[in-house]
Amino acid sequence: MQLTDVFLRLGQDNFDQLLRHISLGRLKTYQLFERVKTRLHLNKLNSETLRRAGPRTWARLEAREEEFASDLAQAILVSHLEMIRAVLDHLEIPHEDGFFSKDADLSKHFQEGWQQRAWDKFRGAYPDAALLFYINHLGWEVAQSQEVFAPAA
Repeated sequence: MQLTDVFLRLGQDNFDQLLRHISLGRLKTYQLFERVKTRLHLNKLNSETLRRAGPRTWARLEAREEEFASDLAQAILVSHLEMIRAVLDHLEIPHEDGFFSKDADLSKHFQEGWQQRAWDKFRGAYPDAALLFYINHLGWEVAQSQEVFAPAA
């Protein structure tokens, strides 16, 4: 499974919600503002241009631009660091302020049902689209999940 699969399987409605929750301040803090603006082919980056770029951005994901998907995921994730820290703490995954060592063996933390437990714990506390994206991103990146998680009702 590729990162574009995560975006695409979550659907365009969730994707539009993710774009609406990107924090321009966080992009500046983590020195991603100019990179995101360039990658989205925008002359000016603000909440309005970000929202209007949604259909073009979705088309690039459908075209399977993996490097683009990675940059976009980074922008989304830094905008939700409080949620990331909370989820990682809940799952008892060692991290440093929401980031973890790439060489760490974290497989023991991903026991059967971890996605549903994280969803049940944090649904409503954070935007559903952001939480769903993070659970799936974590599954893709660390747990090597081959399927996109869809929560039980």
